[in-house]
Amino acid sequence: MILTAIPFWLVMGKVLDRPGVTSALLLGLAAVQIVVHMVYFLHMNAKSEGGWTLLALIFTVVLVVIALSGSLWVMFHLNENMMPSMSGAGHAPAAGPMPDMRNMP
Repeated sequence: MILTAIPFWLVMGKVLDRPGVTSALLLGLAAVQIVVHMVYFLHMNAKSEGGWTLLALIFTVVLVVIALSGSLWVMFHLNENMMPSMSGAGHAPAAGPMPDMRNMP
């Protein structure tokens, strides 16, 4: 309960002036809470089930990191390639008016 009450107090009481510091502290407390839950409630350690639970956890973390970083990489490059700036290199000059297509063979 303490690991839930402290972040609640930090946010609702506006204890820290800078939101970036508050966010970093909340992320740190969330990581501590995850570890506490895994050790004390799920009983995960290197000795349980011959170490397979810890290996499965590491594999899951690696897959999540790959999926998140890959998604962010794709979204960043889609933004760069699909929404080019109107000024700068690589922008083709605007063509003239559309030709009249009715008289084309």
